[in-house]
Amino acid sequence: MCRLLGVVARRPEPLGELLAEEIPEFVALSREHGDGWGVASWSGTAPAVARDVEAAHRSARFGMVRRTTTDAGLLHIRMASAGSPLTAQNTHPFTGRRMAFAHNGFFSPRDALDELIPADLLATATGDTDSERYFLLLRGLLREHEPAAALALAAERIRLRATAFASLNCLLLTDDALYAYSEQNPDSEVARRRGPEFFRLHYQITEDRVVVGSSGMPRAQRSWTELPERHVLEIRRGDLRVSAHPPLPPVAAAS
Repeated sequence: MCRLLGVVARRPEPLGELLAEEIPEFVALSREHGDGWGVASWSGTAPAVARDVEAAHRSARFGMVRRTTTDAGLLHIRMASAGSPLTAQNTHPFTGRRMAFAHNGFFSPRDALDELIPADLLATATGDTDSERYFLLLRGLLREHEPAAALALAAERIRLRATAFASLNCLLLTDDALYAYSEQNPDSEVARRRGPEFFRLHYQITEDRVVVGSSGMPRAQRSWTELPERHVLEIRRGDLRVSAHPPLPPVAAAS
């Protein structure tokens, strides 16, 4: 399993300053979630991405990324699923079409979505993770839907197709906003073993920034708000407008 952290700020600052309270606890989690890290930060006309298969707490490169100046970014530390190689191609975030995506959780089988992913997008897959398939499905849905609806629809497709899943939690960074989606399967082996809090996403709104992240940062997250299950949190760049989109109605979700 993995951990997620995202931020949108009113003005660009180094990530290490924007997330001064969160990053130490987040990096400490890489002692368990130690199978690589990735950071996407908005820069110019597309997200700039840095990734490494080394654990974040041991990585000199991660220390350098803290100095990246941006107004919007997402961070991911990885705990690889069994049998998934530790390669750059399997390391989040995944990118394409001026966006970046990171997932915390798993579903199986990995190819459950292949029939639903447009052939031109499936041909661009470079790794062998379920998470990359999640992103490719989402990119296909974004051709016809706005991001909040596309995220909810992607999760619905996985729920219907997968034989098992633990969590569909994810972050999506676009040129307009950062989006977070929250959903876990309480009956999964991971949820039973780690408890109901493990996959919950929380967020905090202040005057100068909005932050969203996985559990495991107790000091930083003392006053954060839980993102309800199957809701999409939308944080707009520029004005920090925040919307929590409720689950799609059954008719829309099935269409």
